Amino acid sequence: MAKRQLTQLDVAGKTVLVRVDFNVPIEQGVEIIAQYDQRLRATLPTIDYLLERDCKVVLCSHLGRPRGKVDEALRLFPVGDRLSVLLGRPVTSLSDCIGPDVASEVAAMESGQVYLLENLRFHEGEENNDDAFSTELAALADCFVMDAFAVAHRAHASTVGLPRMLPSAMGLLMQREVESLGLALTSPERPLAALMGGAKVSDKILVLENLLGNLDRLYIGGGMAVTFLAALGKPVGASPVEADRLDFAREVIDRANRGTIELHVPTDIVAASEFEPHPVESQTFPVDGVPDGWYIMDVGNATAQSFARGLADCKTIIWNGPMGVFEMERFSAGTRTVANAIAGLPNVTTVVGGGSTAEAVEALGLETSMTHVSTGGGASLEFLEGRELPGIAALPDA
Repeated sequence: MAKRQLTQLDVAGKTVLVRVDFNVPIEQGVEIIAQYDQRLRATLPTIDYLLERDCKVVLCSHLGRPRGKVDEALRLFPVGDRLSVLLGRPVTSLSDCIGPDVASEVAAMESGQVYLLENLRFHEGEENNDDAFSTELAALADCFVMDAFAVAHRAHASTVGLPRMLPSAMGLLMQREVESLGLALTSPERPLAALMGGAKVSDKILVLENLLGNLDRLYIGGGMAVTFLAALGKPVGASPVEADRLDFAREVIDRANRGTIELHVPTDIVAASEFEPHPVESQTFPVDGVPDGWYIMDVGNATAQSFARGLADCKTIIWNGPMGVFEMERFSAGTRTVANAIAGLPNVTTVVGGGSTAEAVEALGLETSMTHVSTGGGASLEFLEGRELPGIAALPDA
């Protein structure tokens, strides 16, 4: 069922409470925000839309996991400062998100002003989906816009409580996420390929189960490849194998052998003598030649180039998970090669899952070269699994 969109909500001149996701890696230092501000920039179209209609814009978000208590290191004002730069106008950061002082400050707002409430998770009521907490938040505004796809899989006060209390709609970012991911799932142009990586098969098993019946090609890299290579009887050194996922990997391999799906796994890998950024030794091996005690860290160049060539004639690509330990520079080449290849494809729909994949794409400066880079990690996974997300379900139908 289609959900009400922002363009269908009467917001002109009103005070609008917008749930955003500004959960950025602030623990790495305030200066890092400018390097990882995709989630802030992704919400700008919604904020601009509201400002163009003389709204008073009140933003609310969580940051980190303070577990219902004030944590000075997790205050949102540095994020507000960065947002002010991106918006080109002042953003006022408040010292709390509920209470009489907040209510009076919001009541005194003028049209065109942007306020950022303090970290929602400083209050237990947020994660507990407490009605009293939702009620205090709802009292601040005339209507509510849900634009935080990255937390749409959480049934919290600000994601499912507020839509019950205020006229509500999905924001422009949320709409783009739902449409882009939904199109890739329901009516993709073919060939349809999934490029899956990351640490574990278990993280992606439900996504694969949901996609397998519709996929033309499946490419496996990252830590996931270890379990698939083990299922094929290949040596994997000291790399961890998900023993409880071997049967699933064999089932996928069997489907490929029956010709129902085209499966591609690494033919060469980069391995290291230690699982460290700067191991004593690292080397490229064919998949039959991984030494005992060594760790598979990345796909090899031949594999990365083969994946890139195979993806070149696909029309829709769903990518979730790096091809190796991308955060270690020495083992980022496989992800870099595949990402650059995908980014350069003309007339191809490229949908990049959130989390570490989005971070890799952003670090490479390729986010604008992809059709859609999701802001949601767990949310994008659950959406691709075919599950109903509470933060979407709670919104009114169109």
